[in-house]
Amino acid sequence: MLSKPKPKAKGVSSASKPRKAATKSKSPAKSRAIAKPASAGDWRAETLAHMRALIFEADPDMVEERKWVKPTKPLGVPLWSHDGMICTGEMYKQVVKLTFAYGASLSDPAGLFNSGLGGGTRRAIDIPEGAKVDARAFKALVKAAVALNASKKKK
Repeated sequence: MLSKPKPKAKGVSSASKPRKAATKSKSPAKSRAIAKPASAGDWRAETLAHMRALIFEADPDMVEERKWVKPTKPLGVPLWSHDGMICTGEMYKQVVKLTFAYGASLSDPAGLFNSGLGGGTRRAIDIPEGAKVDARAFKALVKAAVALNASKKKK
């Protein structure tokens, strides 16, 4: 016999339910265990791991979290923050995408941003297979994003 689902209380939305805590780690060594996707060895996993290493080189105090865990992304989406969100990293079929939360406010003299250029807030870097990213320029971008967050925090 099937039981009837319990009716939801009026005025209580699913948004008010407590969320699961995100996985956080300040140390790259500690968070490497959660950073490896199931498809380790795939070019996308290697690219994301390389970019992750550059992020921690640029800012050793960066915090890595896993957000938006769901059945289609059991490991979630890596999100890096320092005084606020810096960027997320996602693997797609054709590219690895690093989306900077406030990328539109950052100077990008090396022209790394190649996606989301029409938006008013975010900017992204799409890295296709075999592409090389200028490590020095990328680290400068990460440092600029951290400085932007720090300046917003002081206000």
